[in-house]
Amino acid sequence: MQQQIHQTLQQAWLKRGWLAMLLLPLSGLYGTLAWLHRHLYQWGIWKSQRVAVPVIVVGNIVAGGGGKTPTVVALVQHLKAKGWQIGVVSRGYGRSNNDCCEVLPHSTAAQVGDEPMLLANKCQVPIFVAPKRWDAASQLLAKYPATNVILCDDGLQHHAMHHDIAITVLDDRGMGNGWLLPAGPLRESQIRESNNLVLHTGNHPIKINTTAPQFAAQRSLAKEAKRYDGSRVYLADLNGMAATANKPLVALAGIANPESFFTMLRENGLQLTNTIALPDHFTFDSTIGNQYAGYTLICTEKDAVKLWQFVPHALSVGLEFEPELGFFNHVEQLLAGLKSSPSFKQHQS
Repeated sequence: MQQQIHQTLQQAWLKRGWLAMLLLPLSGLYGTLAWLHRHLYQWGIWKSQRVAVPVIVVGNIVAGGGGKTPTVVALVQHLKAKGWQIGVVSRGYGRSNNDCCEVLPHSTAAQVGDEPMLLANKCQVPIFVAPKRWDAASQLLAKYPATNVILCDDGLQHHAMHHDIAITVLDDRGMGNGWLLPAGPLRESQIRESNNLVLHTGNHPIKINTTAPQFAAQRSLAKEAKRYDGSRVYLADLNGMAATANKPLVALAGIANPESFFTMLRENGLQLTNTIALPDHFTFDSTIGNQYAGYTLICTEKDAVKLWQFVPHALSVGLEFEPELGFFNHVEQLLAGLKSSPSFKQHQS
């Protein structure tokens, strides 16, 4: 039921139809509250706290996933290669507690959240989660004082921690029908332009009305799928493997836009018997192993960090994500300008 409502809203947000118009009065209320929330920080009534190193926040102004976590992974890998000491903070959405903690090798998705677990597996950098990102950043810097850049996975509308660079991620939906929630998909009416970059992660070119620099990223599925034990199989071999084992292919995804994953699998030639669209951050239990024992189960990397404890033979298919070089160059230019700031120098001394 939840997924059906989500899909209905996603479709309504693409145009200014009757359902969107019915919800428009609520958008006025949402916009007023969002404006007040933002300005309470701008006026100094509520305090935005800084940390001693530059903070890059990767988020979006459109509800639902748009490629934030792959963007964080790409940035971490690029900046690490350039010699930066990176730390990552996140709210840890969907976890079972609200404490501030580090994502460790023995951590579970229930403890720290599925996206921080995925980041830990792919990035090998310090990662802390907390409801208040400033708490996570402070504890990260206390334990890893050599850190000189912090990336915040999501939190563009989280004003309690000051950020120096904002990266707004947009997919093929662009800004939808241009209306605020719930009549449209927007969390903010426009893209903030100071030290902001826009990264398009979709398959089709879009142009957004903003003076912020706009860049594109190419994304495609990895050529191999992976099991819990680390063994791999080429996607091109999956149809034959499933037929030989008499275990038809079934794909599931508990992400913001499951259909995008299913489409990419089909575009790679996979003959899917069924697809299972689950709510974002879906929590699996032991029943799923019995439910799909007779199938070859394919999932996203984010799902795999939770699913593998119940279905270790499930196949995880990763995403190859490559922003254009100009995007990385622009981020580095902004970071170079921040290096002369007093707080940065103090932290390095």
